[in-house]
Order: sequence, then C-alpha cells, then structure tokens
Amino acid sequence: MDVMSKMVSAPKNLASSKPAAPEVLLSLRDVVKTYDMGAEKVHALRSVSLDIARNEFVAIMGQSGSGKSTLMNVIGCLDVPTSGTYSLEGRMVADMSESQLAEIRNGKIGFVFQTFNLIPRSNVFNNVELPLIYGGVPRRERRKLTERAIERVGLADRMKHNPNELSGGQRQRVAIARALVFNPSIILADEPTGNLDSATGDEIMEMFDELHAAGQTIILVTHEDYIAAHAARAIRLKDGRIESDERTNGARP
Repeated sequence: MDVMSKMVSAPKNLASSKPAAPEVLLSLRDVVKTYDMGAEKVHALRSVSLDIARNEFVAIMGQSGSGKSTLMNVIGCLDVPTSGTYSLEGRMVADMSESQLAEIRNGKIGFVFQTFNLIPRSNVFNNVELPLIYGGVPRRERRKLTERAIERVGLADRMKHNPNELSGGQRQRVAIARALVFNPSIILADEPTGNLDSATGDEIMEMFDELHAAGQTIILVTHEDYIAAHAARAIRLKDGRIESDERTNGARP
C-alpha cells in the first residue's frame, strides 16, 4: 500500500482532538440554609446550585446579607445546609463523620481570613506548622513541608519572627503559607485584603494569581469589584440566591 492509500484508509481519531472536560471539584445542588432567630427565620441561602472545577479561580460576591459568608461556610465545611446536597471530590459531605469533616477542614481546604488569625506568641514557622501537627505529620516531614510553604510566600528570612514583628502584608503571607502547607484542594479566602492598604492588597492578590497559575483552586469571597477582577469567574449573590454567574477571563483592573 502506498503512502497516499495509508493516509486515506487510516481511521481518524476525532475524540483525541476534543479538549478534556474540566474535573468538577465541588458541587452544590439546591442548597438551602435557614437560621432560627427567635420567632423569625432567616433565609441565608435559597436553592443555590453550582459546580466549581479543579484549578478554577472563582470570586463569590455580594453585599452584606447576600449570603456569601454563609456559602463560604458551607463550602468550607464549617456549616451544614438545612437542605440540598454538597459533594467535595465526589464525596457527599452530609455522609461524613465529625472526624472526617475535621480532616477535610484541616487538610483539603486552606483558609485565609481577613484578620489573619495567627497565634501572637508563636513565630512564623510554628504558625504555619500548626495544621501539620493537628494532622499527625511526623516531625521531620513537618519541617520540610513548613519550610517549603514559607519559602513559597517569600518569607524564608522571617521564620523566627513573631506576628507583631511583621507588617500586615507579611502576616497575610504567613496565613497563606499556613493555608498551603497541606497542599489543599482549595484555598478559601475571605476578604483577604480587607485589613490591608491598597498597595499591599495588590501584592497579596498577585500572590493568589501566581498560586492559581501554578494549579491551585482558589475561591475568593469579596465585595470589591477590583479584587474580584483577578478571578476568572464571578458568582454574585443577592438575598441568598445566585443573581449572576459570569466568566471574567481573569481581567486585571
């Protein structure tokens, strides 16, 4: 058979030309969350459904009372839905025991808070090491993982400093290192620039950009458009419902 005949007769593998579908990391379906406030019921979330893929950078937005903090707590396994379902990496969260949920919160989800939440009398190394201690990681492995996380946020020369010896931006970098130390599936950041000036806030957001580029899934809770502009997707909540869910292409302000 000549070359032309081989080319004509060879089967075409059309499937290989199609891009692989993104892997769904977490999925919420018809999630409702209500709180009893005396005689009144507060409807924090009203039938929220969404999927977030691995390596997405998502901003959850909304004004005070919109439900964004409640949604963050549900995603972070800090609270449970009143009804509806939540699956994380294919596992139904409602079926997990308290110890399994604690493992998820410690190892699978890295939290970054507006107020840093560092232990004042512990140095940078000890603050970052803490999730590994809770996770029962052996001392030698803890040291290696802790040092690696601190180096990733550019604070290798500050390991022995206490939080009161650091600037606000450096403290938030410590909090990010602590969130990264277990190589979590998700970084969940709640208003991470809220206590920082604009220039330092920009530096922190650039760090999130770099982490996302390296493959990290990031879910960012914010009410600031210019902060959300770093994400590739913005989910806006209003009165406990998803008002919009739009791709932003990660446009920078």
